[in-house]
Amino acid sequence: MQIYSEIIGNLHDPQWAGRTATDRVEYIELDQWTAQKSRFVVRSETGDEYAVALKRHVQLADGDILAHDALNRHIVAFRIRLNDVLVADLSALTGSPTDELLHTAVELGHAIGNQHWPAVVKGTKVYVPLTVDRKVMESVMNTHRLEGVVCTFQPGAEVIPYLAPHEIRRLFGGTNPECAEPHHHHHHEPVPEAL
Repeated sequence: MQIYSEIIGNLHDPQWAGRTATDRVEYIELDQWTAQKSRFVVRSETGDEYAVALKRHVQLADGDILAHDALNRHIVAFRIRLNDVLVADLSALTGSPTDELLHTAVELGHAIGNQHWPAVVKGTKVYVPLTVDRKVMESVMNTHRLEGVVCTFQPGAEVIPYLAPHEIRRLFGGTNPECAEPHHHHHHEPVPEAL
């Protein structure tokens, strides 16, 4: 079996986009977790098997091309399905007093951390991958009623351009529900009052 170790282009690049009109594109569907790996064996939509062993630090993107056969006008490309991302926007708080801003930031961190959700902070936005049902995430955020924090959901593909590779892995690489540990509530002993 041939082992593919390089990405040769992307269907969204101008030099490849024109070829999709004349060449047959065979897609390999990947979920967001497999797309973070550098080594895997996968079947395409036609049932062909491909062994992939990419170089370190190569980050797969939707439309990346694994193989091209110019003679037979055949392209093999990846189609990556990413989950949505919860975006907590704190930009409305930028003019707030420091103690209010710190209080809200810590409360948001507590809300996210207590659920064991990974997060990435970029500027005034906190990105949290959809690891449970959207309604559950909405309920958690609504329960905390964080003044000045606007929460929305965005498609993962729209968020990726703003992130570094290690941040992409944090949001989309470690959230496989099949591998996730069950959520444990932490029980704390009461703190004795000062005498």
